Amino acid sequence: MKRILFLLTIILLTINAFSQDQHLIDSLEQALTKCENYKIEHIGLNNPMHDSAEANIYLQLGRIYFSNNPDKAIDYARQSLKVSERTGFKKGMARAYSLIGGAVSAKGYLDSSLSYYDKEFKILEETGDKTGLGDYYTGKGNVYSVKGDYPEALKNYYNALKVTKETRDVRGTSISYINISGIYVGQENYPAALKILNERLEELKKINFKQGIGVFEGNIANVYSLMGNYHEAIKSNKSALMIFIDTKQQRNIPIGYNAIADGYFKLKEYDSALAYYQMGYKMAVEGNFKNLMAETTVSIGEVYSEQLKFDDAIKNYLSALNIFEETHNKQSICNCYVDLGDAYLKHKNFQQALSCYSKAMAIANDAGMNDHLQDIYFKLTAVDSATGDYRAAFNHRGLYMMIKDSVSNNEKSKKINMLTMNYEFDKKQDSLNAVQARKDAIATLEIRKQKQQKYGFIIGLAIMLVFAGVFFRQRNNIKKGKKRSDELLLNILPEEVAEELKEKGSADAKLFDDVTVMFTDFKGFTTIAEKLTAKELVGEINYCFSAFDNIIHKYRIEKIKTIGDSYMAVGGLPIANKTHSKDVVNAALEINKFMEEHKQQRIKEGKEIFEIRIGIHTGPVVAGIVGIKKFAYDIWGDTVNLASRMESSGEAGKVNISGSTYELVKNDFNCIYRGKIQAKNKGEVDMYFVD
Repeated sequence: MKRILFLLTIILLTINAFSQDQHLIDSLEQALTKCENYKIEHIGLNNPMHDSAEANIYLQLGRIYFSNNPDKAIDYARQSLKVSERTGFKKGMARAYSLIGGAVSAKGYLDSSLSYYDKEFKILEETGDKTGLGDYYTGKGNVYSVKGDYPEALKNYYNALKVTKETRDVRGTSISYINISGIYVGQENYPAALKILNERLEELKKINFKQGIGVFEGNIANVYSLMGNYHEAIKSNKSALMIFIDTKQQRNIPIGYNAIADGYFKLKEYDSALAYYQMGYKMAVEGNFKNLMAETTVSIGEVYSEQLKFDDAIKNYLSALNIFEETHNKQSICNCYVDLGDAYLKHKNFQQALSCYSKAMAIANDAGMNDHLQDIYFKLTAVDSATGDYRAAFNHRGLYMMIKDSVSNNEKSKKINMLTMNYEFDKKQDSLNAVQARKDAIATLEIRKQKQQKYGFIIGLAIMLVFAGVFFRQRNNIKKGKKRSDELLLNILPEEVAEELKEKGSADAKLFDDVTVMFTDFKGFTTIAEKLTAKELVGEINYCFSAFDNIIHKYRIEKIKTIGDSYMAVGGLPIANKTHSKDVVNAALEINKFMEEHKQQRIKEGKEIFEIRIGIHTGPVVAGIVGIKKFAYDIWGDTVNLASRMESSGEAGKVNISGSTYELVKNDFNCIYRGKIQAKNKGEVDMYFVD
């Protein structure tokens, strides 16, 4: 008996609850077998130490499976609860309820999850177990965070922080700081997130806890990355990597290299990104971390894809696919086939793209990954259209819409599953009447769901058949017209707005909190225009504006409109991003360079010259479609007015930016402070020339 207890104690002391190592799982299951054998050999003999060890092993197994298999985690937690209840092991009961609450939350049943945390709290309160309170508050905070109730989440996380500091739980305290910063990140309050992370970083530096310092440097880097400040992100990630190397954290070392590479990738410094990804891959190979090897290989493929080296990209995607198939990681296999399909599609190898998307579709169907299916059907529609297979395009478009419209049915299924789960977990405590009531509710919802699905399918099929008949009779007549109309629509509106307009018949106005607006105009335009013929004037403006169009497209900037000799564009919409200020300034500098070269050419030819002024300002705008005839996508707000003032207050051949834009790009460009300049109707405004 003593030998068995010693074995169990050693296993429990050496367990990392979040490890996915199969050897560890095997060891725990062997220990459980020894427990079973011990009980058979000592029938009728109560041994609380033995039973508590058994309960803890079930609990540890549940924690191992928590991330990848919540159902299995729940099964093990229930086994732990059963053993703990039999022997009155209160601490084990509390921990089991905590694990069930977390796993139920991971499955999306948030209210049910809170009820299990409440059961945990009652036991903790009864036993005065302060060490468990930290996990309790953290678990509840996680649920409220998922629900989007950030004030309640913060309240629980701060309670967890207080408890873990009182109990001197270093790991728990660090988790609380990270959770609190995560809420601020979710609210896009990045300064608050950085403040809380740096506060913990300083505490860890005082006690020289190197492993914790590395973790927090990495989290700080993540926040900088979300802010679009990739230079600071790289700097923090390099600090973290040095600590990982110094403390020989074998698994974190390749992760550190990859994080640095991600920063360079976002900065479009592809050679540096590739070098760090390759180092990350090398370290992953040395540690035999299969999934990290595959994920890094995918990232290397993405770099090559951005560099238009499609053969190298495809080679790396195929290599990653082989590793994912070895580890039976279905979701990653599906994603890898999609990446391969994207590369083949860019390479205009439509047959291979179709093959890859079809394989991804089969996996997603088998695994019930509807979010993946929606994306795959959309991509298949693009391939079918490119190859002229309009029947398949129509079918895939229909499937795409059906997946999109199935969200409401999924919600009904979710309610049924929740009722079923509550019934299974709570049936011992429920009265017979309550149990029957739940059964009836489940049955009613199931029947209603089946009827809706049945009628919905019949009606949908009938509609699709009718439309299919019309479609295939008329496709030859409308194909050219549709293509032309789509091209014209995309020439007028951003792609996302055009899609919304086609699907809904209208497009909603949207508020964008942070965009960068650029205005340009030609100095002395009216005077020069009088010296040119109408044909020469229009030709010159068209030549310049066409070049501007190509430049802003390169930097993912949206053209809004031209009025006479004025050109207006904006970065950061209709799809929000964190690099819009840098993108717009880069585009402005390239436009300025183009105009200077064009000016020199016209001087050589003895022609009239245009000199450009460019103004830029960053702030919030409202964007949308106005009018019902000859409608146009436009933006409004004080940001637009101030951007116009930046242009009119600038100088020919200069890029003039406001103070708000300067704060976002000061680390990327050399800027010359002009002082506070009087702007019409705006008073004195800080302005800078970008050198």
